Amino acid sequence: MSSPTNVPPRGTSHWWWVAAMLLVIVISVAAWATRGRWMPYVAGESPPESGAAAEHEDPHAAHGADEGSSIQISATGLKNIGFRPITVALQTFQRTETLPAIVVEQPGRTQTHITAPLTGVIKSIDVVEGEAIDPGSKMFELRLTHEELVTSQRDYLKTAESLEIVNREIARLKSLGEGVIAGKRILEQEYEKTKLEASLRADEQALLLHGLNEEQVANILETKQLLQGLTVQAPIATHAGDSCSGDHVYHVQRLPVSVGEQVEVGQDLAILADHCELFVEGRAFEDDAPRLRQTAREGRKIAANLLVGEGEPTAIPSLEVLYLADQVDPESRALRFFLKLPNEIVLDKKTPEGRRFIEWRFKPGQRMELSVPIDELPERIVLPVEAVVEEGGERYVYRQNGDHFERVPIHVEFADRNSVVVANDGALFPGDVVAGQGAYQMHLALKNKAGSGIDPHAGHNH
Repeated sequence: MSSPTNVPPRGTSHWWWVAAMLLVIVISVAAWATRGRWMPYVAGESPPESGAAAEHEDPHAAHGADEGSSIQISATGLKNIGFRPITVALQTFQRTETLPAIVVEQPGRTQTHITAPLTGVIKSIDVVEGEAIDPGSKMFELRLTHEELVTSQRDYLKTAESLEIVNREIARLKSLGEGVIAGKRILEQEYEKTKLEASLRADEQALLLHGLNEEQVANILETKQLLQGLTVQAPIATHAGDSCSGDHVYHVQRLPVSVGEQVEVGQDLAILADHCELFVEGRAFEDDAPRLRQTAREGRKIAANLLVGEGEPTAIPSLEVLYLADQVDPESRALRFFLKLPNEIVLDKKTPEGRRFIEWRFKPGQRMELSVPIDELPERIVLPVEAVVEEGGERYVYRQNGDHFERVPIHVEFADRNSVVVANDGALFPGDVVAGQGAYQMHLALKNKAGSGIDPHAGHNH
């Protein structure tokens, strides 16, 4: 019986047939695996780029970017949206707690009261409110009217005159020679001189107690005239141990008197202020006391932000806690703590009349926010809040890839008013460039491109 025609004969030809079939199978598998390379030629299309070239063109191709999550923006468009690139880098983020504060004067140091040394009438005022004054400059001229002071000056002059008479009598008696006048007369005059000298010293001390200085008392004795007026001068700043970078400058903060006004001893004539160094008074709850105490003990720096309008530098980067108050406010239950605030002059001008006016950068009453450090998060990606777009429960950043920007979903670990901490989970890598500003506009443009409606509140951080 003959073999079927579709069955190869046994023997050597049988193994050649098996090898040929295996070769056909291998070629078919290889052709199918490389169809992406040769099929475009058959269809008349250009071949795709090699994997290495494609990877070089788009280093983030493995991240899964596609046309639905990528947008192209021209250089002009980037300028229009205020694009600001930020390079991703790992850093340690210091988590902080925000506390309210206010700028206040230093008790017992900022203000200096100028008081009337004697009772009198104000003849002239040589300063104006707000003026900066030099040490020793004339501030007021007083006409003295205190009856007791007038009496003390009169007694002082009478005693001085009597002492001069006694001295002249002693000199006359001694000039007559011995034996003519009894020695008893000279001894009497010497005794009278001693009493007058004691009385003169007492009158001098009385004038000093009334507020006159030694120079004024000596002038009364020399001119034999009562002191009718008094000049009040600006004091010399004596503060030491502070953090002022410049000279201490007094300015007239208050001027509560007028020309012709009768003033009594100790009455305020002016209040001077030296704002070279102020305090920041923070307010916290009792529960915050341990953290504040730890911050003060370790000397950690506290950042302060001045709550003013735009256009001025408002950040003070490094302040230290000076001390915590010794009591809690019974009504608000707030615990006060204080920080030193070095100040600086931002405006210094003179008028044609020669008066000087200054303006300090920080002023009592200004409100601040303090960022008190709590803990640290190492190896984190920290971005400004403008770089992160919110949409529902999702958070996105826009990473630059040539002239395209890819939307990248991220996980936010912590966020405050200024910064967002992004988890280092592989969504972003150090060296990536993301949109620091303009991300929200890119998000709107991408949604318009996809044809979806726009939520007017999407992307806002509150």
